[in-house]
Amino acid sequence: MFMIFPTQKSPLKPQLSNVAKKFPYRRRSLKISIEENRYQCGAKWGEVVNLQAPMFIGTYEHNIDDKGRLAIPAKFRDELGDSFFATRGLDKCLFIFPKNEWERQLSEFSKLPLTMRDARAYSRLFFSGACECELDRQGRINIPAYLREYAGLAKDAVVIGVMNRVEIWSLEVWMGYRGLAEESYEEIAEKLAQGGTDSEVKRTG
Repeated sequence: MFMIFPTQKSPLKPQLSNVAKKFPYRRRSLKISIEENRYQCGAKWGEVVNLQAPMFIGTYEHNIDDKGRLAIPAKFRDELGDSFFATRGLDKCLFIFPKNEWERQLSEFSKLPLTMRDARAYSRLFFSGACECELDRQGRINIPAYLREYAGLAKDAVVIGVMNRVEIWSLEVWMGYRGLAEESYEEIAEKLAQGGTDSEVKRTG
């Protein structure tokens, strides 16, 4: 008796579709390592929110001594780091930025056109008034005389946290500013919710 075994057929070769025949490009590898994929996802989320951005909140009252030294609240010190930058702020206060936020400010200012007079003026005042600060052993900074004069700082001061920066105010100036802002707090919130500034609301109204 003879047994007949089926002959082994060679594996079928994949047939290219008509589209593939017209465009005979090499297939790109889709292999992505877990680390690379994780990095790419992190980069995308980083564009939406910067998880390393500092967060300053709260209001603190402190006194300035005769040498112009002011204690920085303990809750702000870790976020500010060993050294940080102070400069003229808006509304007669001082701005204090940690190093990473200061670098971001440099990047934003570099985008302003030199041909604009307002951009040149603001940049000059902002950077010419800047100084690098360090905390002493008691957590104090020495505010230069020209910055104290600009902000009207004499004895009583207020230190507030405003998201990515710290602001230093004269107590008298801060109380006046806060009183006016609180009167129109809801109105300001409503305008911002509508996506416009004061000038834009007036033009569209």
